[in-house]
Amino acid sequence: MTAQVCAAAAGSALAAPEASGPPKTDIRPVKEVLHGVELVDNYRWLEGDNSDPKNMGKANAEVGAWTDAQNAHTRSILDNLPGRKALEERLRPLMEIGSVSAPSMRGNRYFYTRREGKQNQPIVYLREGHDGTSRVLLDPAAVDPSGLTAMGGFTPSKDGKLAAFSLYRAGDENTTIYFMNVDTGEWLPDELEGKASVIQWLPDNSGIFYERLADVKDPYSARIMFHRLGQHPRHDVTLFRQYTREENEKLATTWGPGATVSEDGRWMVLYYWTSTSSNDAWVIDLTKWWKDGRVGGEIAGTFEKIPIKVGEPNKFFGQIGTADNGDADTFYMLTDYGAPKNRLIAVNLKNPAESAWREVIPENTSAVLTGAGLAKGVIAADYEENAQSRIRLFSRSGAALGDLKLPGIGTAGISVDTDRTEAFVTFTSYNYPSTIFRTDLLRGDQEPVVWERPAVPVDPSIVEVKQVFYQSKDGTKVPMFIIHKKGLALDGNNPTILYGYGGFNISMTPSFSATLFPWLEDGGVYAVANIRGGGEFGKPWHEAAMLGNKQNCFDDFIAAGEYLIANKYTSPKHLGAIGGSNGGLLMGAMLTQRPDLFNAIVCAVPLLDMIRFQDFLMARYWVPEYGTAENSDHFQWLLKYSPYQNIKQGTKYPAVLFTAGENDSRTHPMHARKMAAAVQAATASDPAEKPVLLWVDRDSGHGQGKPLNLRIRDAADTRIFFMWQLGMLDPAGQDMSK
Repeated sequence: MTAQVCAAAAGSALAAPEASGPPKTDIRPVKEVLHGVELVDNYRWLEGDNSDPKNMGKANAEVGAWTDAQNAHTRSILDNLPGRKALEERLRPLMEIGSVSAPSMRGNRYFYTRREGKQNQPIVYLREGHDGTSRVLLDPAAVDPSGLTAMGGFTPSKDGKLAAFSLYRAGDENTTIYFMNVDTGEWLPDELEGKASVIQWLPDNSGIFYERLADVKDPYSARIMFHRLGQHPRHDVTLFRQYTREENEKLATTWGPGATVSEDGRWMVLYYWTSTSSNDAWVIDLTKWWKDGRVGGEIAGTFEKIPIKVGEPNKFFGQIGTADNGDADTFYMLTDYGAPKNRLIAVNLKNPAESAWREVIPENTSAVLTGAGLAKGVIAADYEENAQSRIRLFSRSGAALGDLKLPGIGTAGISVDTDRTEAFVTFTSYNYPSTIFRTDLLRGDQEPVVWERPAVPVDPSIVEVKQVFYQSKDGTKVPMFIIHKKGLALDGNNPTILYGYGGFNISMTPSFSATLFPWLEDGGVYAVANIRGGGEFGKPWHEAAMLGNKQNCFDDFIAAGEYLIANKYTSPKHLGAIGGSNGGLLMGAMLTQRPDLFNAIVCAVPLLDMIRFQDFLMARYWVPEYGTAENSDHFQWLLKYSPYQNIKQGTKYPAVLFTAGENDSRTHPMHARKMAAAVQAATASDPAEKPVLLWVDRDSGHGQGKPLNLRIRDAADTRIFFMWQLGMLDPAGQDMSK
């Protein structure tokens, strides 16, 4: 660090500004016997109002008052830590750095989003020509000056003359679709409610296919719909609905439908997701659905599903070709069927039988194929190799055309369109600010040209990025990125934050964060462990930490912390951990399984009561990932690791900050509420030195769409908490990071 941690700070934690401890919480035991095991839940009342299954766990007045008291306690501590105001002022300009998206291309029109300075939400812009003058199309602040209204999606029609977009408020993700005349900016009268999302425009702009919930209080009520512009939504046609709960149980699935529709409106590929990583797929010839086969005309109502692949524990999804590429009847299907690291198959939609499939891109055993975009005559294939991006180009027949040149080791995404070889690449890494490049796929070996790069007031060259491989408990080699200032002394005293996720086939690849630089500049270390449960090495890596194998992801993360200590990056009193959502479950497991390994934990929007998680909000979607306590076999492994059920009275727990969103539609705040109350009651640590804090944000959900001012507050909360607990604050009241 630029200033060494003093002996006093290293030896004992700075006492909290308020040392009276957290508000007291009533214990109201609820006893039940599940699969022959008696369980006692002392804080079930903190789940809220369970009288209405569709409203499961909504905070009632009593729980609301308890939450207010907890929030006030948390604010009294975090807001009064020495250096808090200075830290927020230091972070603010870094969080006000602009952001820009790669454009969607429609003819000569380029649609993209940008956020600048103090703006709470990104604004949608249009350029006529890739280097034309930008024009504002949609500013959420004009809709809602509070900054709480966010955009869920923006989908222009193929000719770029109309656009469908969705908005939601306060993080609830209950999107409503609206429509716009792009030339005039005028909003059309049509509105489609119900957590709605666009699937595809018709080629004549007369309507859209979309997905919505029949009841926003019922996350298992999805519908695939068709809406004709100018027609009242009550007349919208349902093409396919999600199975009922009874049908789901019979089929052993809780997931739901999705679809892709060809640009010409002839073909639909209908998906039904049966788990977090598998789906059924059918093709529907929509000429039989449109009367006389005329797309956009009257609807005859014949919706015949022809199987592509049904009943397999694999994924089958992709994109349909176009007439101008000579493949309008071809579905390019990415699948792990017979290929754990994925391959691309061409399916003739007129004859979708497996015997007629054609393999376009075979499995690459050294890298995971994560996506394939269709450009004019070219397929841009996204790969992950050791948690780093590669983009490889192929012809429609599968002939290799070489790799797209990237700036270095990092994470890349590509935006393409079927009518051109022009493409836009987004690239980022821990020491490379997110940048949009424009390129031509037919000249992919040339240096890409910068299209947009927001100014960043930090020096990325001061940072060193390493990728190491360490050994987990069972001998598995696990990769980890370690980021710190160049020349850092490895003396075991560096404050270190270890991040992990480990679930749902989601990979943790490099990304740039300007707000991380103050931490690095002051001598902190940041590490990201690519633990099992993610998608870094394909389906086997994911399945190695699913269901009864979930403990593997916890063991991997523990081994990451032990590696950092053994290699003198840090020590237990200087090691912190952070994770959210599924990563919040990981943090709960770290708290209960290895309270000695970490000095501070931030557990964000978590799942923590794994015995009851499936009963709240949309959590039944995740039963294929975790299992359910309703099943006696699943119950055994869930009970063994479920953080809430494994809190031990009298344990010296590390300091922990639990966070949740009152409007979260994914992980219910009851998890953070109950866990905070239980750990506050159980810990033997001094609450003035190792507090257990809870912050429930009343104006947010799972995190999506949160306005800038709230994100600044949250970043300052997390950072000051770690600075305090990991030795960057002086007991005399000085911020020691400078």
